[in-house]
Amino acid sequence: MALTLNHYSIRSTDLDACRRFYEDVLGLKVGPRPAFAFPGLWLYEGDTSVWANSVVHIIGIDRNDPEGLKAYLGDRDEASLEGSGAIDHVAFFATGLAAMRERLERLGVARRERTVPNLGLHQVFVDDPNGVVIELNYPAIEDAARA
Repeated sequence: MALTLNHYSIRSTDLDACRRFYEDVLGLKVGPRPAFAFPGLWLYEGDTSVWANSVVHIIGIDRNDPEGLKAYLGDRDEASLEGSGAIDHVAFFATGLAAMRERLERLGVARRERTVPNLGLHQVFVDDPNGVVIELNYPAIEDAARA
């Protein structure tokens, strides 16, 4: 199994302020993002045509239609989204999906899985003991091998 840091995600009620900060202060560029059922931005370091270069994902909160976000990542109280409480999850690129599934089963760790449309990416989400969500991103072909 191999892991490399992929991205971190922040939940925000102010996408524009986040965009300005990450573009102006850190020099990142807004680029393509899958058509999730909630607003957001993916900010890239380098070539925006390579989705693996997206290093910060801003998750927008649509107060008029929160259901897409709730269904995909779960609900969070807006009052908790200050400081590190705004960090939604930490993501790693990974290999060895079958071995990870076996490890999680053996350890009794609950997981949530889904495949991201158009990216060839299969995701496994687990919660650490502090409630921090860890996202493991595998090549979708590893999940297809199970079928």
